[in-house]
Amino acid sequence: METLPFELGPIRPVDEADSLLIRTTRGCPWNKCEFCVNYKTMRYSRRSVEDIKKDIMAAAEYYGGHPFHSCFLQDGDSFIMKTGELLEILGFLKQHFPSLKRVSSYGRSQTMIRKSPGEIKAICDAGLNLLYCGMESGADTVLKKIKKGVTSADHIKAAQMARQAGMEISQFIILGLGGKALWQEHALETARVLNQINPDFIRVLTIGVKKGSGLEKQLREGKFQLQTEKNLIEEQRLLIDRLDGITSYYVNHHGVDLLMEARGQLPADKPKLLAIMDRYLSMPQEDRIHYTLGKRLGYYRQMDDMQDANRKLFVQGKVSEILNAYPGQFDEICHQLRAQVV
Repeated sequence: METLPFELGPIRPVDEADSLLIRTTRGCPWNKCEFCVNYKTMRYSRRSVEDIKKDIMAAAEYYGGHPFHSCFLQDGDSFIMKTGELLEILGFLKQHFPSLKRVSSYGRSQTMIRKSPGEIKAICDAGLNLLYCGMESGADTVLKKIKKGVTSADHIKAAQMARQAGMEISQFIILGLGGKALWQEHALETARVLNQINPDFIRVLTIGVKKGSGLEKQLREGKFQLQTEKNLIEEQRLLIDRLDGITSYYVNHHGVDLLMEARGQLPADKPKLLAIMDRYLSMPQEDRIHYTLGKRLGYYRQMDDMQDANRKLFVQGKVSEILNAYPGQFDEICHQLRAQVV
């Protein structure tokens, strides 16, 4: 593997696949969320302005004038940088990559609300115009249980500041984060918070309990119970049903999501989104198990794929083989497959 002349962090949002990646911090300043293992073995640190500038120059030389239109600042929270330093980096970045139209970053609500509205506006005006925010849930009970370190009020305040500054907001929601006990509260309260924020994008992910995470420990100790695949879609249906008065683009877009065809512009596409949920929920149990396991194994991408008779016959053989080998363990198999998705 080629060694790059600049640092790269371990992750980026799915939508930043073609973006320039510039690392401003290492790891996550919080790093306590029960569901996350991305930075568990990494000590958090801020990179110096000098080192970041060196990386920007090295990237400019390495890519040889490639006209990047977007840049993502890694790792977990660039907003923790001093505002003056972040503004300096954004200016330097624009000098070396003048074709950039969008600069994005993760931003923790806890960090965002420590800055003034004027600071957020200055950061946006300097070019950082898209914020990825891991809301995860709008339910304070769930946020506390997963040790998110913020409240729903923090989420609302941070997002409203960013929107008022002119930033686009992309909120990540994790289906299943409330488990069996709190799934309805998770859906209802998340919808409430989203209705107050009206983000540009609502990006839905599905829970996959990672090995070594705090949530895995809760699961082992019986303090957290995973939902069935059907119940996860019932939860998502409830969430969509309660979204009201917002103009967000709603999307299931990650490989861990069961219904990747569920995407559309609110409010116009709300009936379509609900119909997708209802189509899955109304399937005969045998068909629902077939599609679910076929999707989890990577043979299907969306429900319409089952209309291909040859593919369906092939998948049926694979599904039967697994269910015969592990009788009565359908949901556990799905849980394990979800946990393996990056």
